[in-house]
Amino acid sequence: MNGTSSIRVWVNLALGMIRSTLGDPNAWEPSIREFEAQDNHRPPAVENIIFLGSSTFTLWSTMEKDMSPLVIVNRGFGGSKIADMTRYFDRIVLPHKPRAIVLFAGTNDFAGPKPASAQDVYEGYLQFVRQVKNALPNTHVYYLAITPTPSRWKYWALASEANQMIQAYSSQDPILHVIDPTANFIGEDGKPDRRLFRMDRLHPNNKGYALLAQSIKQDLEVNQAGDR
Repeated sequence: MNGTSSIRVWVNLALGMIRSTLGDPNAWEPSIREFEAQDNHRPPAVENIIFLGSSTFTLWSTMEKDMSPLVIVNRGFGGSKIADMTRYFDRIVLPHKPRAIVLFAGTNDFAGPKPASAQDVYEGYLQFVRQVKNALPNTHVYYLAITPTPSRWKYWALASEANQMIQAYSSQDPILHVIDPTANFIGEDGKPDRRLFRMDRLHPNNKGYALLAQSIKQDLEVNQAGDR
């Protein structure tokens, strides 16, 4: 990601967050239209792997390199919530007909003036899974568990509860998987290791992304190799 692209990403993220906080249901529409323009310019390759999620994916500039030789497409957009994944599924996921989806969503549902409950995030996950199964019954879903971060540590009890509920449900279905790198992000004091995060204490730095890449790639390679 060059300097101009990086600035554009941060500007779009900031504007989207403001609109989302103000309750604008179309807060992420500019990002979605940009994804559609990319797909029109370069037709989607069938059976790739879609990374769908919020700003942790948006800012992961080395994702394609980190996941190589797996063929992936990054569809992370801003401070999106889990309901946004369902809302925009038909527009930014379905055209690719991916063989797998890596989903990172839910953490933003707990932030803000009206935090969601763990049950809310869990039900959002169930709705997303139903949508995938209806449209792409053979596509595997890998839920990247919400990770602990210094800036949102006060919400960790809620996030952890949601992770556990999603894990329990997913363990009963062979095409649902949960990747949980939580232990890698906890320091010796039992709190998030600040050395793994940017100055905002929310998004991973290079070391943090390396840990995420290791966990995700290992699970994808093992499960996708066995499924093909």
